[in-house]
Amino acid sequence: MVDRALGDAPAVAAFDLDGTLTDGGSVVRWLSAVAGGGTTRRASVRRAVPLLSGAVRSGAAADRAKESLFVALLAGRAIDDVQAVSASFAESHLRRALRPEIVARLEAHLDRGHAVVVVSASPSLYVSRIASALGAHGSAATDLAASDGTLTGRYEGANCRGEEKLRKVRALLERLGAPRSDARPLYAYGNSRGDLRLLQAADRPVDVSRLGRLGRLGRFPRLEGTALQR
Repeated sequence: MVDRALGDAPAVAAFDLDGTLTDGGSVVRWLSAVAGGGTTRRASVRRAVPLLSGAVRSGAAADRAKESLFVALLAGRAIDDVQAVSASFAESHLRRALRPEIVARLEAHLDRGHAVVVVSASPSLYVSRIASALGAHGSAATDLAASDGTLTGRYEGANCRGEEKLRKVRALLERLGAPRSDARPLYAYGNSRGDLRLLQAADRPVDVSRLGRLGRLGRFPRLEGTALQR
């Protein structure tokens, strides 16, 4: 997608994707679209222990487990083919998984002239398409490495989670010409521990998890308690 200059935006808003703008995760569904459901299930079962451990422990363990699954299912696939599947997947995922109340908040930011970005640990191959379809001004996600027109399955850089998610949001807002400042507050919407660092750095953090006060972000304000500035 093409980033648009937004130097006059009075505020900026960063939305996580999985579990925030949409219900549930998207990575396994996307991998199934690319590699086939059976192949994806078998590869996941073979890596069940590190994947489950990563889900519990998060951090580097989760990053390694996720990359291992990507390598198993994506290495050697033509980037053009995966991009085509990703475009179709983004369209179908939007139809079935959006959370209307969170999308309505994203649209409210746009209506006020705020700079809006979507940020995710999921692959940029489809996150960028979803962000564009939602009208966001840019996106930041996990990039995957390619060589000679084929994917390696490995990350290009780091998994877009935690501190890396915050770093990428800041870099994206700089490119848009709308960095966070005292006069331009940052709203951040998330649902899981991977969003914690971003919400900690936001002027107006919002927890949209289904768990509410019982979740990892439970100390942050909820959607219904956060008003938008004009």
